[in-house]
Amino acid sequence: MNLLLFGPPGAGKGTQSQILVDKLGLVHLSTGDLFRAAIKGGTELGLKAQSYMDKGELVPDSVVVGMVKEKLEELERDTGFILDGFPRTVAQAQALEQMLGSLSLKLDACVFLEVPREDLVRRLSGRRVCKNCGAVYHVDSKPTSKEGVCDICEGQVVQRPDDEEAVIVTRLQTYEENTQPLKEYYDSQELLVGVDGVGSTEEVFSRIQSQLEMA
Repeated sequence: MNLLLFGPPGAGKGTQSQILVDKLGLVHLSTGDLFRAAIKGGTELGLKAQSYMDKGELVPDSVVVGMVKEKLEELERDTGFILDGFPRTVAQAQALEQMLGSLSLKLDACVFLEVPREDLVRRLSGRRVCKNCGAVYHVDSKPTSKEGVCDICEGQVVQRPDDEEAVIVTRLQTYEENTQPLKEYYDSQELLVGVDGVGSTEEVFSRIQSQLEMA
């Protein structure tokens, strides 16, 4: 099964992606991870991406799609995958569709996690991250044992600048403007699967699983 999992910042995409990987044996394709690996490895596409990022510019869709294609070409033929973080616009979705077609692949379902804005703001503004090892905590649902200190490596745990409430509201507005057309695009292709993303991790996964069984 080949899936796209998308939703607003704070919807729980990373958590649900990992469960889908573990339960269904899928390969997780996160564009953020692909960027970091390509840049670290000094690949041609990685160097191209770095040149745009160094100038504070968006990496062109062609470069992102190229990275995804390189990774898909490495997979064994019957290995399913889950895309996380891409596409984010209709133009990217169309580029992705063309690329998948060139590999004789297609998406089986596009799962969108629906979470009210007030819940997203609460989730994101309470998030804390270890500056040393990157471990993620939350002031309500997953606090550190000792305030400001990572349970794993004892590094400093901080709030990221983009998790401040004023920034979060702007991020969510931008996301909604870009994503509504994408939802309509996949709905028109009868691939869109909306899932209520409020509740425990297990409850949300159960809903995703049920919807995929019916898809």
